[in-house]
Amino acid sequence: MSETQQPGILVLSGPAGSGKTTVVNRLLSVSAVKLIKCVSATTRPSRPEEVDGSDYYFLSPEEFEQRREQEEFLECAEVHKSGYWYGTLKSEVKRARSENAWAFLEIDVQGALNVMQAYPQAVTVFLTTPTQDVYEQRLRKRGTETEDVIQRRLETAREELKYADRYRFCIVNDELDRTIGEINDILKSEEDVS
Repeated sequence: MSETQQPGILVLSGPAGSGKTTVVNRLLSVSAVKLIKCVSATTRPSRPEEVDGSDYYFLSPEEFEQRREQEEFLECAEVHKSGYWYGTLKSEVKRARSENAWAFLEIDVQGALNVMQAYPQAVTVFLTTPTQDVYEQRLRKRGTETEDVIQRRLETAREELKYADRYRFCIVNDELDRTIGEINDILKSEEDVS
């Protein structure tokens, strides 16, 4: 990458149960390029182990709406028909770029489509599992959601899978080291092109 060019944007999406969190955590520690994870904002309450400004920016519905009206979000949406809003603040992309790093967004399909419009050159990766049964197995193994939530997430997964071909890359997350290797290869080749 030349000194005059900005680092890129990496978008990672995939249905609940596709292993996004595991991939994100591993990639942040072994990435072939410097990545800064963009912290999402949300209106949902924080969980006991979550830290404001690190896991999410926890905003009141009023503050979220005010920021949305002021066009401070790169993308935002109500997710999983939960009543809670999530979004990526434009300031997060600026923060990554100020550190000469790629902005790394782990976001849902709806948000990713918005980012693709704003940044057509973004590296977009859709994570899947070998079969649809794996999504349900992983969701149930978590033991954190009610049956109703699991069913909603599975329905969302079916909808999200319809958009996989809109992403530049689709990776089957069946073996973590291979998945990370594939993403790193993509990032290296994209950085060489920049």
